Amino acid sequence: MTQIQGYLRDDGRKGIRNVVAVAYLVECAHHVARRIASGMEDDVHVIGFGGCYPNDYASMMLERLGTHPNVGAVLLVSLGCEGFDRAELARSIAASGRPVETLVIQQSGGTRATIEAGRAWVAEAREQLAAVPRVPMELSELVVGTICGGSDSTSGITANPAVGYAFDRLVESGAVTIFEETGELIGTEHVMAERAITPELGGELVAAVQKAEAYYNVLGHGSFAAGNAEGGLTTIEEKSLGAYAKSGSGPISGVIKPGDIPGHGGLYLLDVIPDGEVRWGFPNINDNAEAAEIMACGAHMILFTTGRGSVVGSAISPIVKVCANPQTYERMADDMDVNAGRILGGEATLPEVGEEIFELVARVAAGEQSASEAMGHQEFVLTYKSFEPVGPACLPLAAAPAPPPTTAS
Repeated sequence: MTQIQGYLRDDGRKGIRNVVAVAYLVECAHHVARRIASGMEDDVHVIGFGGCYPNDYASMMLERLGTHPNVGAVLLVSLGCEGFDRAELARSIAASGRPVETLVIQQSGGTRATIEAGRAWVAEAREQLAAVPRVPMELSELVVGTICGGSDSTSGITANPAVGYAFDRLVESGAVTIFEETGELIGTEHVMAERAITPELGGELVAAVQKAEAYYNVLGHGSFAAGNAEGGLTTIEEKSLGAYAKSGSGPISGVIKPGDIPGHGGLYLLDVIPDGEVRWGFPNINDNAEAAEIMACGAHMILFTTGRGSVVGSAISPIVKVCANPQTYERMADDMDVNAGRILGGEATLPEVGEEIFELVARVAAGEQSASEAMGHQEFVLTYKSFEPVGPACLPLAAAPAPPPTTAS
């Protein structure tokens, strides 16, 4: 197995990348943040929140991402009059031992002066990060998430179950694995409940999917796009079965919400549907919003399955593309990491592709770039949401003698 050398953070966590995050705190500061990072090395990533009105969820998300194990330093870019509590965010990041600086455009002389100051600070931060110690890291210390995008009729029979196989292998190794998209699991909730490690957790799994179904009923649509139908999927039930396959076959250890960091290895369902009354539009507007929420739960990397093809990557955590459709792989090989479509042609078995994914996870953790990383993809989306904390039934292992999970408030 590939030997992994992680970046040891002052808070004791280990990262597989050593990123400087440049975070804008309102859309009005986005351009300045982007220009600060422009032309610098690939280890400088732009993230941020576009809204001017404060939101507890967005504040929590940027705090979790600013203290993510793959992040070594953070530059906050503020316009100056937005509602975001920049001082509190800076304090939270500083408390984790990471270098952090805040630039306020209205106080720093405007666009040009702030860009110059930001670029100078990032250059200094990168020099500091070069001295971060590397230490041995085990597979059991990894957090790996999965999402799907651009699904078609091949997704549920090649890429998704192959990722499920890899998830089973990772859980056997002691790692944390996270699957989500409760809006794409409608109809599978009772099957998932049978896999729960406690009956109470089973009830929470059912409730999470029922919440998603109710949310979509109010919105007047489901998580079934025109592109899915063009790709041969016929119903949300068929799509749900395919999405469910990414979870593998092992026991489910808990239900978490964005920003919750599991304290134990195992398989967790991430509930991304907002709590409370339906507001602020769609539960997730695209795959990049889902990736950000998985990363906020500490995911070192994300396994992204696609049938029709996707080119997105992410800021902070590598995205590994597993292509379900052999024709798509042939057209878009540069954007893909694994050709799971070989299963259709009998060129490989599902376990063989699953093992390939499992081994690739170790290599990416050890520093090998994924295809989206090599192309410089750093997509990021963060919108308004609202969540209530999870209850004890959602994390039945929390009482075990191990570090407790960090739960979003």
